[in-house]
Amino acid sequence: MEGEISSPLLLEERTQIHGGGSGGEEQRGGSSATTMVVLSTLVAVSGSYVFGSAIGYSSPTQSGIMEDLGLSVAEYSLFGSILTIGAMIGAIMSGRLADYIGRRGTMGFSEIICIIGWMLITFSKASWWLDVGRLLVGYGMGLLSYVLMICCGVSITYLIGAFVSWRILALIGTIPCIVQIVGLFFIPESPRWLAKIGRGRECEVALQCLRGHNADISDEAAEIRDYTETILQLSEASIFELFQWKYAHSLIVGVGLMVLQQFGGVNGIAFYASSIFISAGFSGSIGMIAMVVVQIPMTALGVVLMDISGRRPLLMVSAAGTCLGCFLAALSFLLQYLNKSVAVSPFLALFGVLIYTGSFSLGMGGIPWVIMSEVFPINMKGSAGSLVTLVSWLGSWIISYAFNFLMDWSSAGTFFIFSCICGLTVLFVAKLVPETKGRTLEEIQASMNPFSAKR
Repeated sequence: MEGEISSPLLLEERTQIHGGGSGGEEQRGGSSATTMVVLSTLVAVSGSYVFGSAIGYSSPTQSGIMEDLGLSVAEYSLFGSILTIGAMIGAIMSGRLADYIGRRGTMGFSEIICIIGWMLITFSKASWWLDVGRLLVGYGMGLLSYVLMICCGVSITYLIGAFVSWRILALIGTIPCIVQIVGLFFIPESPRWLAKIGRGRECEVALQCLRGHNADISDEAAEIRDYTETILQLSEASIFELFQWKYAHSLIVGVGLMVLQQFGGVNGIAFYASSIFISAGFSGSIGMIAMVVVQIPMTALGVVLMDISGRRPLLMVSAAGTCLGCFLAALSFLLQYLNKSVAVSPFLALFGVLIYTGSFSLGMGGIPWVIMSEVFPINMKGSAGSLVTLVSWLGSWIISYAFNFLMDWSSAGTFFIFSCICGLTVLFVAKLVPETKGRTLEEIQASMNPFSAKR
């Protein structure tokens, strides 16, 4: 029968694919499983690192690119923000693409596109139309690949960018892309995707490869098969069905958190951190190194605390911290404008940006995505995810494009606006966002829509 798993046959297929031998099979099986899982994980997170390096690229390279290529603030703002347009296109395409060509194929395709993007940036010339065209296409395409590795990508790019030119930094950005492409040839395809497209035997072989040569995969394979059948039986709701009253609370929470996350200024600060420090009278290189020191451990701490304290408390603390950080940065620029405490204001800006970065990494960076995945019913997750992701990247584009213009208008005013939005986020979470930690989907839905639950 198709649903039955024959261990000898699986072992025979594994031997044909990966080579086999006699003696010590059990020990080698466990070792090979660990190696394959680690390798698969490293290959997968390479994409997140690439994403992080793309986000971090525009900050240390701003002055070099603008000087070498003669770009105005408006032109560079278009270059910096085009990243988010690439992300919106990638978000729309990636789900369908993964369904058609598989997870490995999608990752490989995205990394090839990313390498092309980095190379287009590297070999940009001084001709404005050719230069900007290549920059826009290259940087936008680079975002087709998609929270710790993202953070590492941003941080390490900040760090390296402080010491090398923007062309060299773009070439360095191709390295993790190449690592992932090469690694894809050594890892199996997703067992769940293989089951979804009806390739049951290959699903079992891939699962055996991941779990070990002598592991019993019968129960897990049956679980994957049952889950796949259940998903296929559910009719996927259209995006328009989200706009029903029974989903109003979920929609407000999911979309609201993304809007507040982006309009709190995160991508403006991340994309142009170096210019912020320089405007405040502080060293851009030292400021970005300090951000690296803060960002990575705070991201790791946030992952640990999320399952200890719950989503809501950590999210409120994180939002309050970003509010304080923006306020301190605004105060620094205000003192600079008034020619008061000039010696103190650069350090005030540094502390403000570091507090903002650390606080955002603690919770506001990742928790909204976690909550979004938990507040929608299972048949609405696909449509809701597409809508929320689109809203997030649209907000990101608005902020990243407008940031330089806002800073030219008023540096202090820009950060005061961000501070107010971050403060509003605390109130939003306190009043509308449910705690989802340790609760089933049914319990979350009942708490968010008690009227429908009673019916």
